[in-house]
Amino acid sequence: MDLTRLRLLVELQRLGTMAAVGEVAGMGTSAVSKHFAVLEREVGVALLAADGRRVRLTPAGHRLAAYAVDILARVEAAEAELAGAGEPAGRVDLATFISVSTPIVLPALGRLEAEHPGVDVRIIEHEPDEALALLQDGGADLALVYEYSLVPRRFPDSLTLHLIGTEPLLLSQPSDDPGADSRPLTRQRLRGLSEAHWIANSRGSDEDELVGRLCASAGFAPRIRHRVDNLEVVERFVAAGQAVGVMPKLAAATRRGVVHSPLGDLGGNRRVYLVGRTGAWAWAPIRLVARRLHEAAGDVLDGVGPLPAELAPPERDGTHGEPEREGFRGL
Repeated sequence: MDLTRLRLLVELQRLGTMAAVGEVAGMGTSAVSKHFAVLEREVGVALLAADGRRVRLTPAGHRLAAYAVDILARVEAAEAELAGAGEPAGRVDLATFISVSTPIVLPALGRLEAEHPGVDVRIIEHEPDEALALLQDGGADLALVYEYSLVPRRFPDSLTLHLIGTEPLLLSQPSDDPGADSRPLTRQRLRGLSEAHWIANSRGSDEDELVGRLCASAGFAPRIRHRVDNLEVVERFVAAGQAVGVMPKLAAATRRGVVHSPLGDLGGNRRVYLVGRTGAWAWAPIRLVARRLHEAAGDVLDGVGPLPAELAPPERDGTHGEPEREGFRGL
Protein backbone atom coordinates (compact mmCIF):
# COMPACT_ATOMS: atom_id res chain seq x y z
CA MET A 1 0.00 0.00 0.00
CA ASP A 2 1.29 3.40 -1.01
CA LEU A 3 1.80 5.80 1.92
CA THR A 4 0.38 8.75 -0.01
CA ARG A 5 -2.90 6.90 -0.52
CA LEU A 6 -3.02 6.00 3.17
CA ARG A 7 -2.57 9.68 4.02
CA LEU A 8 -5.46 10.55 1.70
CA LEU A 9 -7.64 7.96 3.44
CA VAL A 10 -6.85 9.46 6.86
CA GLU A 11 -7.67 12.92 5.51
CA LEU A 12 -10.99 11.69 4.10
CA GLN A 13 -11.94 10.29 7.49
CA ARG A 14 -11.00 13.63 9.08
CA LEU A 15 -12.50 16.04 6.50
CA GLY A 16 -15.39 14.03 5.06
CA THR A 17 -15.30 15.10 1.38
CA MET A 18 -13.16 14.41 -1.67
CA ALA A 19 -13.02 18.14 -2.41
CA ALA A 20 -11.62 18.96 1.02
CA VAL A 21 -9.03 16.16 0.72
CA GLY A 22 -7.97 17.45 -2.70
CA GLU A 23 -7.62 20.97 -1.34
CA VAL A 24 -5.25 20.07 1.50
CA ALA A 25 -3.31 17.57 -0.65
CA GLY A 26 -2.89 19.94 -3.58
CA MET A 27 -4.72 17.59 -5.98
CA GLY A 28 -7.86 17.71 -8.06
CA THR A 29 -10.88 15.74 -6.92
CA SER A 30 -10.49 13.40 -9.89
CA ALA A 31 -6.90 12.58 -8.91
CA VAL A 32 -7.98 11.87 -5.33
CA SER A 33 -10.73 9.56 -6.60
CA LYS A 34 -8.23 7.64 -8.75
CA HIS A 35 -5.93 7.17 -5.74
CA PHE A 36 -8.79 5.65 -3.74
CA ALA A 37 -9.68 3.33 -6.64
CA VAL A 38 -6.10 2.05 -6.70
CA LEU A 39 -6.08 1.64 -2.91
CA GLU A 40 -9.23 -0.45 -3.06
CA ARG A 41 -7.61 -2.71 -5.66
CA GLU A 42 -4.52 -3.04 -3.46
CA VAL A 43 -6.47 -4.15 -0.39
CA GLY A 44 -9.15 -6.08 -2.33
CA VAL A 45 -12.14 -4.65 -0.45
CA ALA A 46 -14.46 -1.65 -0.84
CA LEU A 47 -13.31 1.28 1.27
CA LEU A 48 -15.82 3.91 0.05
CA ALA A 49 -19.59 3.90 -0.50
CA ALA A 50 -21.73 6.45 -2.32
CA ASP A 51 -23.80 8.66 -0.04
CA GLY A 52 -25.82 10.92 -2.33
CA ARG A 53 -23.38 13.22 -4.12
CA ARG A 54 -20.69 12.47 -1.52
CA VAL A 55 -18.88 9.37 -0.33
CA ARG A 56 -18.48 7.82 3.07
CA LEU A 57 -16.04 5.28 4.47
CA THR A 58 -17.22 1.69 4.75
CA PRO A 59 -16.50 -0.19 7.99
CA ALA A 60 -13.42 -1.61 6.24
CA GLY A 61 -12.43 1.95 5.26
CA HIS A 62 -12.70 3.15 8.85
CA ARG A 63 -10.68 0.17 10.03
CA LEU A 64 -7.92 0.75 7.48
CA ALA A 65 -7.86 4.47 8.32
CA ALA A 66 -7.26 3.57 11.98
CA TYR A 67 -4.37 1.32 10.96
CA ALA A 68 -3.07 4.04 8.63
CA VAL A 69 -2.73 6.56 11.47
CA ASP A 70 -0.48 4.12 13.34
CA ILE A 71 1.45 3.11 10.19
CA LEU A 72 2.17 6.71 9.21
CA ALA A 73 3.23 7.61 12.75
CA ARG A 74 5.68 4.70 12.81
CA VAL A 75 7.07 5.61 9.41
CA GLU A 76 7.67 9.20 10.50
CA ALA A 77 9.31 8.00 13.73
CA ALA A 78 11.60 5.71 11.73
CA GLU A 79 12.50 8.50 9.31
CA ALA A 80 13.29 10.85 12.20
CA GLU A 81 15.43 8.24 13.95
CA LEU A 82 17.42 7.34 10.84
CA ALA A 83 17.93 11.02 10.06
CA GLY A 84 19.39 11.54 13.51
CA ALA A 85 16.44 13.50 14.90
CA GLY A 86 15.05 12.71 18.31
CA GLU A 87 16.51 10.49 20.99
CA PRO A 88 18.50 7.50 19.61
CA ALA A 89 16.99 4.15 20.50
CA GLY A 90 17.58 0.53 19.53
CA ARG A 91 19.63 -2.56 20.22
CA VAL A 92 23.31 -2.78 19.24
CA ASP A 93 25.14 -6.12 19.50
CA LEU A 94 28.83 -5.44 20.16
CA ALA A 95 31.47 -8.16 19.75
CA THR A 96 34.62 -7.41 21.71
CA PHE A 97 37.72 -9.06 23.11
CA ILE A 98 38.39 -9.52 26.78
CA SER A 99 41.30 -7.15 27.48
CA VAL A 100 39.42 -4.02 26.34
CA SER A 101 36.18 -4.91 28.13
CA THR A 102 37.09 -3.30 31.46
CA PRO A 103 39.17 -0.27 30.39
CA ILE A 104 37.16 0.74 27.27
CA VAL A 105 33.80 -1.01 26.93
CA LEU A 106 32.56 -0.58 30.52
CA PRO A 107 33.21 3.19 30.70
CA ALA A 108 31.54 3.64 27.30
CA LEU A 109 28.48 1.64 28.42
CA GLY A 110 28.24 3.63 31.65
CA ARG A 111 28.11 6.92 29.78
CA LEU A 112 25.62 5.56 27.23
CA GLU A 113 23.24 4.32 29.91
CA ALA A 114 23.34 7.68 31.67
CA GLU A 115 22.89 9.83 28.56
CA HIS A 116 20.95 7.62 26.13
CA PRO A 117 18.98 4.93 28.00
CA GLY A 118 17.13 3.98 24.83
CA VAL A 119 20.30 2.50 23.30
CA ASP A 120 20.50 -1.15 24.41
CA VAL A 121 24.03 -2.56 23.97
CA ARG A 122 24.53 -6.34 24.22
CA ILE A 123 28.11 -7.64 24.63
CA ILE A 124 29.46 -10.78 22.94
CA GLU A 125 33.04 -11.74 23.84
CA HIS A 126 34.98 -13.14 20.88
CA GLU A 127 38.41 -13.24 19.35
CA PRO A 128 38.81 -11.22 16.10
CA ASP A 129 38.19 -14.05 13.62
CA GLU A 130 34.92 -14.98 15.32
CA ALA A 131 33.87 -11.33 15.71
CA LEU A 132 34.43 -10.59 12.01
CA ALA A 133 32.44 -13.68 11.03
CA LEU A 134 29.57 -12.55 13.28
CA LEU A 135 29.57 -9.12 11.65
CA GLN A 136 29.38 -10.60 8.17
CA ASP A 137 26.58 -13.01 9.17
CA GLY A 138 24.54 -10.30 10.88
CA GLY A 139 25.06 -11.74 14.36
CA ALA A 140 26.72 -8.51 15.54
CA ASP A 141 26.35 -4.86 14.59
CA LEU A 142 29.73 -3.56 15.69
CA ALA A 143 33.01 -5.10 16.81
CA LEU A 144 36.23 -4.22 18.55
CA VAL A 145 39.03 -6.30 17.06
CA TYR A 146 42.80 -6.21 17.05
CA GLU A 147 45.76 -7.09 14.91
CA TYR A 148 49.49 -7.16 15.60
CA SER A 149 51.74 -4.91 13.56
CA LEU A 150 53.95 -7.96 12.93
CA VAL A 151 50.91 -10.00 11.83
CA PRO A 152 48.65 -7.77 9.68
CA ARG A 153 45.11 -9.04 9.26
CA ARG A 154 43.16 -9.18 5.98
CA PHE A 155 39.76 -7.60 6.58
CA PRO A 156 36.75 -8.48 4.37
CA ASP A 157 35.82 -5.82 1.81
CA SER A 158 32.23 -5.81 3.08
CA LEU A 159 33.36 -4.29 6.38
CA THR A 160 34.54 -0.79 7.24
CA LEU A 161 37.10 -0.29 9.98
CA HIS A 162 38.40 2.64 12.00
CA LEU A 163 41.72 2.46 13.87
CA ILE A 164 41.04 3.83 17.34
CA GLY A 165 44.49 3.36 18.87
CA THR A 166 47.43 1.11 19.64
CA GLU A 167 49.01 -0.44 22.70
CA PRO A 168 52.54 -1.69 23.33
CA LEU A 169 53.36 -5.36 23.79
CA LEU A 170 55.29 -6.74 26.74
CA LEU A 171 57.29 -9.87 27.46
CA SER A 172 55.98 -11.56 30.63
CA GLN A 173 58.77 -13.44 32.35
CA PRO A 174 59.13 -15.07 35.79
CA SER A 175 60.97 -12.65 38.05
CA ASP A 176 63.38 -15.34 39.21
CA ASP A 177 64.51 -16.16 35.64
CA PRO A 178 68.11 -15.23 34.88
CA GLY A 179 68.06 -12.08 32.80
CA ALA A 180 64.55 -11.01 33.80
CA ASP A 181 64.51 -7.25 33.41
CA SER A 182 61.85 -4.55 33.12
CA ARG A 183 63.91 -2.56 30.62
CA PRO A 184 63.02 -2.78 26.89
CA LEU A 185 63.80 -6.19 25.45
CA THR A 186 66.96 -6.50 23.39
CA ARG A 187 67.66 -9.11 20.74
CA GLN A 188 70.48 -10.49 22.88
CA ARG A 189 68.15 -11.01 25.86
CA LEU A 190 65.58 -12.57 23.56
CA ARG A 191 68.16 -15.09 22.32
CA GLY A 192 68.60 -16.12 25.93
CA LEU A 193 65.01 -17.44 25.86
CA SER A 194 65.61 -19.91 23.02
CA GLU A 195 65.24 -22.87 25.41
CA ALA A 196 62.36 -21.39 27.41
CA HIS A 197 58.82 -22.69 27.34
CA TRP A 198 56.35 -20.24 25.78
CA ILE A 199 52.63 -19.78 26.33
CA ALA A 200 50.20 -18.80 23.52
CA ASN A 201 46.48 -18.23 22.95
CA SER A 202 44.18 -21.26 22.73
CA ARG A 203 41.64 -19.74 20.30
CA GLY A 204 43.58 -17.94 17.60
CA SER A 205 46.63 -18.36 15.40
CA ASP A 206 47.76 -14.72 15.46
CA GLU A 207 49.58 -15.10 18.77
CA ASP A 208 51.46 -18.16 17.50
CA GLU A 209 52.58 -16.25 14.43
CA LEU A 210 53.50 -13.20 16.50
CA VAL A 211 55.66 -15.24 18.88
CA GLY A 212 57.14 -17.12 15.92
CA ARG A 213 58.13 -13.93 14.10
CA LEU A 214 59.44 -12.34 17.27
CA CYS A 215 61.67 -15.31 18.06
CA ALA A 216 62.72 -15.71 14.42
CA SER A 217 64.20 -12.22 14.57
CA ALA A 218 66.55 -13.60 17.23
CA GLY A 219 67.32 -16.76 15.26
CA PHE A 220 65.25 -19.46 16.96
CA ALA A 221 61.81 -21.10 16.91
CA PRO A 222 59.79 -20.86 20.14
CA ARG A 223 58.91 -23.95 22.14
CA ILE A 224 55.17 -23.38 22.78
CA ARG A 225 54.21 -25.53 25.74
CA HIS A 226 50.88 -24.11 26.94
CA ARG A 227 47.84 -22.60 25.24
CA VAL A 228 45.61 -20.52 27.49
CA ASP A 229 42.93 -17.99 26.53
CA ASN A 230 42.41 -16.23 29.87
CA LEU A 231 45.14 -13.59 30.20
CA GLU A 232 44.96 -13.55 33.99
CA VAL A 233 45.67 -17.28 33.98
CA VAL A 234 48.54 -16.68 31.54
CA GLU A 235 50.11 -14.29 34.07
CA ARG A 236 49.65 -16.83 36.85
CA PHE A 237 51.41 -19.49 34.75
CA VAL A 238 54.27 -17.06 34.18
CA ALA A 239 54.47 -16.22 37.90
CA ALA A 240 54.62 -19.95 38.65
CA GLY A 241 57.64 -20.32 36.37
CA GLN A 242 55.76 -22.41 33.79
CA ALA A 243 56.45 -20.26 30.73
CA VAL A 244 57.17 -16.86 29.23
CA GLY A 245 54.78 -15.08 26.90
CA VAL A 246 53.73 -11.92 25.11
CA MET A 247 51.18 -9.73 26.87
CA PRO A 248 49.36 -6.59 25.64
CA LYS A 249 49.81 -3.69 28.04
CA LEU A 250 46.09 -3.38 28.88
CA ALA A 251 46.06 -6.98 30.11
CA ALA A 252 49.33 -6.87 32.02
CA ALA A 253 48.79 -6.77 35.78
CA THR A 254 51.24 -5.82 38.48
CA ARG A 255 51.68 -9.31 39.83
CA ARG A 256 54.21 -10.67 42.25
CA GLY A 257 56.61 -13.02 40.48
CA VAL A 258 56.21 -11.46 37.00
CA VAL A 259 58.47 -8.99 35.21
CA HIS A 260 57.22 -7.14 32.12
CA SER A 261 59.67 -5.96 29.47
CA PRO A 262 58.49 -3.73 26.60
CA LEU A 263 59.07 -5.48 23.27
CA GLY A 264 59.62 -2.19 21.46
CA ASP A 265 60.50 -2.50 17.79
CA LEU A 266 61.23 -6.23 18.17
CA GLY A 267 57.54 -7.04 18.70
CA GLY A 268 55.76 -3.97 17.39
CA ASN A 269 52.36 -3.14 18.86
CA ARG A 270 48.73 -4.17 18.88
CA ARG A 271 46.26 -2.12 16.83
CA VAL A 272 42.66 -1.85 18.00
CA TYR A 273 39.90 -1.24 15.45
CA LEU A 274 36.21 -0.48 15.45
CA VAL A 275 34.63 -2.53 12.67
CA GLY A 276 31.12 -2.47 11.20
CA ARG A 277 29.31 -3.45 8.05
CA THR A 278 29.76 -0.87 5.32
CA GLY A 279 26.81 1.51 5.45
CA ALA A 280 25.73 0.53 8.97
CA TRP A 281 27.35 3.62 10.51
CA ALA A 282 24.46 5.75 9.22
CA TRP A 283 22.18 4.35 11.96
CA ALA A 284 22.31 6.71 14.94
CA PRO A 285 22.60 4.08 17.76
CA ILE A 286 25.58 2.35 16.07
CA ARG A 287 27.26 5.68 15.39
CA LEU A 288 26.68 6.74 19.01
CA VAL A 289 28.10 3.51 20.48
CA ALA A 290 31.14 3.85 18.22
CA ARG A 291 31.70 7.44 19.39
CA ARG A 292 31.56 6.50 23.05
CA LEU A 293 34.02 3.62 22.50
CA HIS A 294 36.37 5.95 20.64
CA GLU A 295 36.22 8.46 23.51
CA ALA A 296 36.90 5.78 26.14
CA ALA A 297 39.83 4.46 24.11
CA GLY A 298 41.45 7.88 24.32
CA ASP A 299 42.03 7.32 28.05
CA VAL A 300 43.98 4.07 27.71
CA LEU A 301 45.33 3.60 24.16
CA ASP A 302 48.17 5.32 22.36
CA GLY A 303 47.78 7.25 19.12
CA VAL A 304 44.04 7.85 19.41
CA GLY A 305 43.29 10.39 16.71
CA PRO A 306 40.33 12.68 16.09
CA LEU A 307 36.88 11.21 15.59
CA PRO A 308 36.50 9.84 12.03
CA ALA A 309 34.02 11.80 9.92
CA GLU A 310 31.83 8.70 9.52
CA LEU A 311 31.26 8.60 13.30
CA ALA A 312 30.57 12.29 13.76
CA PRO A 313 27.04 13.45 14.57
CA PRO A 314 25.06 14.39 11.44
CA GLU A 315 24.51 18.05 10.76
CA ARG A 316 21.05 19.21 11.75
CA ASP A 317 20.31 21.35 8.70
CA GLY A 318 16.59 20.66 8.48
CA THR A 319 16.82 19.22 4.97
CA HIS A 320 16.32 15.53 5.72
CA GLY A 321 13.81 13.72 3.55
CA GLU A 322 11.21 15.13 1.20
CA PRO A 323 9.69 18.59 1.66
CA GLU A 324 6.67 18.57 3.90
CA ARG A 325 3.44 18.47 1.92
CA GLU A 326 0.69 20.92 2.72
CA GLY A 327 -2.13 19.29 4.62
CA PHE A 328 -0.15 16.29 5.85
CA ARG A 329 1.47 17.86 8.94
CA GLY A 330 1.22 15.84 12.10
CA LEU A 331 0.10 12.57 10.50
